[in-house]
Amino acid sequence: MSSSLAADAAPLAQVRFFLDAEADPGLLPRVLLPFARHGLTPDRMWSHRSDATMHVEIAVEATEEEAALVEGSLRRTVSVRRVSRGADLVARRAA
Repeated sequence: MSSSLAADAAPLAQVRFFLDAEADPGLLPRVLLPFARHGLTPDRMWSHRSDATMHVEIAVEATEEEAALVEGSLRRTVSVRRVSRGADLVARRAA
């Protein structure tokens, strides 16, 4: 079975990533890059700054494998201090 067929069969979840990072003008483009690299378009993004810390929440529909890859990339992103995530299963998108 090819990897694209395996990915098609994987259950999707609405994944929410929560990040705390140093407030930096280049932060938001850097945290969106891992999503673009994996062909994922976030459904929602929210952020606010509190003193020197930026709090970011990004929601996206993804498989567990995609979410794990994005999470790993986010953890390696410059100025990101903390990453956590939550997920809810969703019905598969119509092709």
